[in-house]
Amino acid sequence: MDLRRLTLLSLLQVCLILSLTEAQSASNDKTPRERHSEDYCAMYDICGKRSDGKVVNCPYGSPAVKPDDLLSSKIQSLCPTITGNVCCSEAQFETLRQQVQQAIPFLVGCPACLRNFLNLFCELTCSPNQSLFINVTSVDKVGGNLTVGGIDYFVSDTFGEGLYDSCKDVKFGSANTRAMDLLGARAKNVKEWFTFIGKKATPGGLGSPYAIAFQPNATKSSGMEPMNVSAYSCGDISLGCSCGDCPSSSVCSSSSSTTTQKRDSCSLKIGNLMVKCVDLILTVLYIILICVLLGWGLYHRKRERKPAYRTKSVSNVISGGVLYSHNQEKDENLPMHQIIEDVSQNRNEVRLSPVQGYMSNFYRKYGSYVARNPIMVLATSLVIVILLCLGLIRLKVETRPEKLWVGPGSKAAEEKQFFDSHLAPFYRIEQLILGTVPDHVNSTSSRIVSEDNIRFLFEVQKKVDAIRANYSGLMVSLQDICMKPLDKDCATQSILQYFKMDPNNFDNYGGVEHLNYCFEHYSSADKCLSAFKGPLDPSTVLGGFSGNNYSAASAFIVTYPVNNAIDEEGNEIAKTVAWEKTFIQLVKDELLPMAQSKNLTLAFSSESSIEEELKRESTADVITILVSYLVMFAYISLTLGDTPQLSSFYISSKVLLGLSGVILVMLSVLGSVGIFSALGVKSTLIIMEVIPFLVLAVGVDNMCILVHAVKRQELELPLERRISNALVEVGPSITLASLSEVIAFAAGSFISMPACRVFSMFAALAVLLDFLLQVTAFVALIVLDSLRAEDKRVDCFPCIKVPSLHADPDKGTEQRKPGLLARYMKEVHAPILSIWGVKIVVIAIFVAFALASIALSTRIEPGLEQEIVLPRDSYLQGYFKNVSEYLRIGPPLYFVVKNYNYSSESTHTNQLCSISQCNSDSLLNEISKAALVPDTSYIAKPAASWLDDFLVWVSPEAFGCCRKFTNGSYCPPDDQPPCCAPGEGSCVSLGVCNDCTTCFHHSDLHKDRPSTTQFREKLPWFLSALPSADCAKGGHGAYTSSVELKGYDSGIIQASSFRTYHTPLNKQADFVNSMRAAREFSSRVSDSLKIEIFPYSVFYMFFEQYLNIWKTALVNLAIAIGAVFIVCLVITCSLWSSAIILLVLTMIVVDLMGVMAILNIQLNAVSVVNLVMSVGIAVEFCVHMTHSFTPDAADPVVDCARLGQGNYMNGANLSRGLCWCWFVRTGWGFHCVGLCMWWFEGNMQCLELSRGTGA
Repeated sequence: MDLRRLTLLSLLQVCLILSLTEAQSASNDKTPRERHSEDYCAMYDICGKRSDGKVVNCPYGSPAVKPDDLLSSKIQSLCPTITGNVCCSEAQFETLRQQVQQAIPFLVGCPACLRNFLNLFCELTCSPNQSLFINVTSVDKVGGNLTVGGIDYFVSDTFGEGLYDSCKDVKFGSANTRAMDLLGARAKNVKEWFTFIGKKATPGGLGSPYAIAFQPNATKSSGMEPMNVSAYSCGDISLGCSCGDCPSSSVCSSSSSTTTQKRDSCSLKIGNLMVKCVDLILTVLYIILICVLLGWGLYHRKRERKPAYRTKSVSNVISGGVLYSHNQEKDENLPMHQIIEDVSQNRNEVRLSPVQGYMSNFYRKYGSYVARNPIMVLATSLVIVILLCLGLIRLKVETRPEKLWVGPGSKAAEEKQFFDSHLAPFYRIEQLILGTVPDHVNSTSSRIVSEDNIRFLFEVQKKVDAIRANYSGLMVSLQDICMKPLDKDCATQSILQYFKMDPNNFDNYGGVEHLNYCFEHYSSADKCLSAFKGPLDPSTVLGGFSGNNYSAASAFIVTYPVNNAIDEEGNEIAKTVAWEKTFIQLVKDELLPMAQSKNLTLAFSSESSIEEELKRESTADVITILVSYLVMFAYISLTLGDTPQLSSFYISSKVLLGLSGVILVMLSVLGSVGIFSALGVKSTLIIMEVIPFLVLAVGVDNMCILVHAVKRQELELPLERRISNALVEVGPSITLASLSEVIAFAAGSFISMPACRVFSMFAALAVLLDFLLQVTAFVALIVLDSLRAEDKRVDCFPCIKVPSLHADPDKGTEQRKPGLLARYMKEVHAPILSIWGVKIVVIAIFVAFALASIALSTRIEPGLEQEIVLPRDSYLQGYFKNVSEYLRIGPPLYFVVKNYNYSSESTHTNQLCSISQCNSDSLLNEISKAALVPDTSYIAKPAASWLDDFLVWVSPEAFGCCRKFTNGSYCPPDDQPPCCAPGEGSCVSLGVCNDCTTCFHHSDLHKDRPSTTQFREKLPWFLSALPSADCAKGGHGAYTSSVELKGYDSGIIQASSFRTYHTPLNKQADFVNSMRAAREFSSRVSDSLKIEIFPYSVFYMFFEQYLNIWKTALVNLAIAIGAVFIVCLVITCSLWSSAIILLVLTMIVVDLMGVMAILNIQLNAVSVVNLVMSVGIAVEFCVHMTHSFTPDAADPVVDCARLGQGNYMNGANLSRGLCWCWFVRTGWGFHCVGLCMWWFEGNMQCLELSRGTGA
């Protein structure tokens, strides 16, 4: 019986359930008019709560109910379109209020968007006509109750499109992104947005508690119609959306353009060929010049053939006191020393300028004095230079980049100082770039996002976290120095943040699939938030991808932002540098081999890497310098001596003299460094690496000239007379050349870049000391060496005397024949240049080079690649290459506002902000407009605005943000302590904050703006408020260092910043142009708003020089060339000769700039110094040649022969000395290569043009 009763009861229960199900089914099958009619609800009240805390509605239809007065007023405050009866209980409304509370801070800046967004959910939840556009399509069972599982929500296209259009451009400032990225998963249209909103959330996931299928239209038979309340346009002036949130507004579209247009160079189309205007003009000019040159040449040639002209030419020569050309044929068979003797005699008959005459008299007397007192002169000069070298005990090498490349009067340096002292120094960056090995054959790279690579990255992170650097006995870890926005977790920028930096979460979250999900929902999904509670843009942690295809990335970019300090010598920076050194050593020793074993590449850098690499390089090239000096010593020893002869080479050689000369060059360099070190001027890398080569080359030239001048003297003359005559012959020329070089090098001291300015100063002084030592100590050494040879003493071992029986150094020297080079110059080179047609061709070729170089120089780009500055074997070489290749985001850009007046009487607030009621031409609106054209503005995103977020935070609409306890103190949002205690997956309310109220009502504000007192009181609250789900506008972390509160009580905020980003900058020109565009933008906005605003980015300080580098280059070159011209004019008193030198130097510089364009050498302070150096070096050849040709109008051929022994040998020495720069391991050596070609053009042009003085 019991069993039967149980069976019967079970059957009854089944029948009851079936009957209930049938009843429910019947209910579902009621006529549409009964279910879908006005004043009828499709769902009412709450029937359950899911495991993740989300509540769900009851699926039962019922008539709309009339709320009590309190509930009605609450509903009216949030949903003003709903009046009378409603379809929501008080519990439903509170749930609605809590849910939209999280979205309001994102949208309140644009009232139209916020109103439309609220209407969408108000109609869904509380509309009395709910059943007309809501249809329950499925039910779930939650906690034993039937609940809504899914609905159809019919929304008209008009409202849907209006909703999306009003919200699609609304900004979320603190994340430098759009609110749509956070609330709509970057939806591109309303359909995508509705799909995201209606997605049913998995337990603990993101989405709706039940599925919502948004439908545009309902069938007529259903009796339903789409929800179609009025959608507000963001361009509606009454709702006051800003231009930043609504660019399509008529107010915004009518405003003037904010972009900086790219300046296109002038060009013309000739047939199918596009020709630049400058190229066409120069081509036409060249044709005209050639025609004029040919016409003048033909006319001059015709005149020369007339007998009267020839008679006049001969008479001019006779009247000059020299009848030398008539005897030319006879003299061709004379020995070289006799030719030189005759030339010297002829020179004495020439009238010299007063300065040259004075210099000749001085050198005649001085030469005699040195010949009589060589030891005293040598000892005195050595003592003086050694005393100067004592300053080396104070030698310091400057390796800090900001001290090397930024001038003290730099505007960017001043702005950096203001930013650092008033806001906060830009954080230090430690970075790893882990990439796949590229396939060079197919020009592709494999994907980096894989399970193995992610797990390997966790291993790398584990080792980095384990770093313990020893600083004065204190162990320093990353946690001790890293930047912590919310004072807890490091703001490490890594793809591992999507797993909260915890390797255990990799499998728990779903591995690589979780990453793909976060790439799309990084700003909206809780599980995708970083460990430091902020969204992480994939473009900051991935590299080598196109567009938004993050999964195809070929590199992981891991960045460790580290706290910085103004005091670079303080303990905080010292601790950080200690950690950075340990970090770099770890990467080199462990991480790099690990990456290579995984077939991956690893590039790395720390904030102190550049400085440390420069320190390392300052001593790395000592061996190269020493070897170059040894090679030059060997070369000089061979060239200074006579033609080797077995019987006398150990006497006639000049090994000891050459060694002494090289030592003098070295002493001149050390003396220069010693003087400036004693004065407290720090040395630099380029001084260590370039000046020794430069001074060596110049010094060797002077040594060759002096020795060969002495050797050309008649051996029968006493030594005193030979030394005196030699100095009279070459002393003025050496003086003129050296003085020109010193002045040319000194002109570089006008360059603002410290490294190049200091280099120019050191070089000028070194060349001056080298010249003084050449005419004192080296002349004395020549005297001593001559005495040694005359006394038959062995070179290098002067104590050993050889009997005259075994050696006769004078033998063969009395009949010394001209060398091969001299014969070439006399018999080949000069005669060829004397041909009329060759003259025309030479001039035409070099004029063509000059004009072509002018056209090419317009293509030179400003900048200085980091690779040039650093050693070639530096690990930073690969790092900078990877940065250019992989990074897809530009450096941060701050617009800094000085003296912001936030008082009620000031208009500054509306001139800066970009929310409702802000000026259409406000700073932040202008930034938003500029971000729409990133190609010209180089601004990637709208700015993160602390001011906008603060105004939203205090707004009554954002009722979950600015709140206060009954005692007036700050009350945090409900999801933060002490309002709640952390629970599993949610925050457990403690009821502590039940009595908290919003800070202000609308009546408390004036035009929705706080008063001066309200602003002053609530700003510190905002900056200390933590962001959370209930109020994402908290300013702590995002804006902690964006506002200076010091002295703000007066109503003036001295400094505040608005952060955005530059577009990716891959080339030096991009950095320069982005800085120029930012400055032009801020200057225009500052002038318009009458507020002082300037842009700041960490790289500006180093690139400021390139904004005016062309002006700097032209001014310095003009000063150098002009100074040389004046010196030559004063000394020679010959306007024609000085003008020739001026013209040739100008052509040489122009040609070098053309070569720079061909070789893609950028224009920077280094290349400007090289160009100035070219003036100093080229003037040496020009001066020697011009000085030799000007007095001797008789026979240029003989002069060529005489100069061939000296000047072309000088060119070879110079080339050898400067070509050693190539072996220097930094890129500085590359700039020295250009010096190796200057001597050729200088000689060719000087030779040809100087002949005009005797033609």
